[in-house]
Amino acid sequence: MFEKVLVANRGEIAIRVMRTLKEMGIVSVGVYSEADRDAPHVGEADEAHLLGPPVPAESYLNIEKLLEVAQSAGAEAIHPGYGFLAENADFAKACEKADVVFIGPPASAIEAMGSKTRARELMSEAGVPIVPGTTSPAESVAQAKKQAKEIGYPVACKAAGGGGGKGFRVAQSEDKLEEAFEGASREGDKFFSDPRVYLERYLEDPRHVEVQVLADSHGNVIHLGERDCSIQRRHQKLIEEAPAPHVDEEMRERIGKIATDAAAAVGYRSAGTVEGLQDGEEYFFLEMNTRVQVEHCVTEMVTGIDIVREQVLIASGEKLSISQEDVELRGHAIECRINAEAAHKNFAPAPGKITSYIEPAGPGVRVDSGVLAGSEITPLYDPMVAKLIVWDTDRERATARMLRALGEYEIGGVTTLIPFHEQILATDQWRNAGTARDLIGDRKWLKSLEPKAPAPAEANGEREAEEALARTYKVEVDGRLHSVKVIGAAAPAAGNPGPAAVMRRPPRRERTAGAAASGGTDVLVSPIQGTVLKVPVSQGDEVEEGALIAVVEAMKMENEITAHRGGTVAELSVTEGGSVAAGDTIARIE
Repeated sequence: MFEKVLVANRGEIAIRVMRTLKEMGIVSVGVYSEADRDAPHVGEADEAHLLGPPVPAESYLNIEKLLEVAQSAGAEAIHPGYGFLAENADFAKACEKADVVFIGPPASAIEAMGSKTRARELMSEAGVPIVPGTTSPAESVAQAKKQAKEIGYPVACKAAGGGGGKGFRVAQSEDKLEEAFEGASREGDKFFSDPRVYLERYLEDPRHVEVQVLADSHGNVIHLGERDCSIQRRHQKLIEEAPAPHVDEEMRERIGKIATDAAAAVGYRSAGTVEGLQDGEEYFFLEMNTRVQVEHCVTEMVTGIDIVREQVLIASGEKLSISQEDVELRGHAIECRINAEAAHKNFAPAPGKITSYIEPAGPGVRVDSGVLAGSEITPLYDPMVAKLIVWDTDRERATARMLRALGEYEIGGVTTLIPFHEQILATDQWRNAGTARDLIGDRKWLKSLEPKAPAPAEANGEREAEEALARTYKVEVDGRLHSVKVIGAAAPAAGNPGPAAVMRRPPRRERTAGAAASGGTDVLVSPIQGTVLKVPVSQGDEVEEGALIAVVEAMKMENEITAHRGGTVAELSVTEGGSVAAGDTIARIE
């Protein structure tokens, strides 16, 4: 068994992995960027090392630096979590070359399943049902149009190296195909360095059902049942549950076999997830995620199996600790992703500083988070604040428990999806186990979720408690973080007459969210900070209300900025490739 493992990630998944390592008696090595010096995952690690600047490419995606830290720290293995390098075959190969164990599948399996077209081809050859479509990328828009006619509209344009909802566009008709194809290619190139796009039939309202698998190096492959992840926005998951409400025992056995056959077909090892689309009694292979999933927690809650622990055991060469006969699903679990997003602004990212933070608790409640009061949700990384998971004996009771827990959750300073979750779980769509695509696509319904503006704080504010005599500081020496305890009263800040001057809080000022202007104003402003990817209009163009004016990328998501009114584009203040801040003018429409 390993004595020391480096966790090559940040936030809640880094903490999640470190907790299991601690239970197993394994020393955890944390890493952090300059932006994450004070992040909770740094404090959770037994030791922590600086990677580099905040930009992911220079820190969490820097393979050379990660391996350098692993070797200097004496780590025998690396757990990648999810995101960043978790599904990067080159990283897995580099670990092997450096004689560091990659806690994940072989590079060959990552490569096979990382290419969605290759995965579809392999699954088809293995007799696994796939969604009708192509098994090779389209070379051009013209070729895509020919393929789409054979498949039949609507079609999904998907990035060949994609996943997690990135690089996914739908064309309802031929006149929309070019835009969908280019959008999928652009996202594929940005997030996966692969602009290739393939086409498949778009199923209008299928359920997204996935199966958790575990495979060791001794030929054992099992599944832990299924999860339903049908509540999504922009093809990215928001709520997950296990077991799936529309899967019976016969289908569970059938799709479980599909999943284990798929894993065996690529010589899989470690934890992985086979994603599929359920359309009535039909089930189609969609893709395989060669890592631990964000939503693995609901499976853990209904099976009692620590999936991360199994990953570590498998990587160390041990056999699975359970057999298929040992797997039993008990009760029902639900997970809500608590993202820093404004649902009332069509799920626009809402970065900011968390001013207050109180997690829910009580029977059957689990919170996987990576923040505290004072944490910054930065545009550099994913907008996830935490995952709230509950368990109870059945779906109805689990829903009631989730609503109770959501009501207890207090997060100040940033807009989150808590109001969205509270509303969606109270609808007939959820009660009837529907996909709720009609509600999530209804801008008017989303707009109704706009939070009420809080009352202004008193001008004088509140006095903070006096500092304790014993204080702990974090000190960074040669790129490694150390904790230092200082005993004694703190000296007053330079230029301040005494502690009373620094103990008074400044008046709280409420900042107006940077939503697109409405009403009688001509100005369309950006609701977010980000990079301008596309500007499909020109100055002087006539546009209708709701027309696409710009696409802004922020926090790993593309956000469409649409016209707040019809008229003429009198002024255009952004260009493709440029940056924009929240509140900046996008255009003036008269």
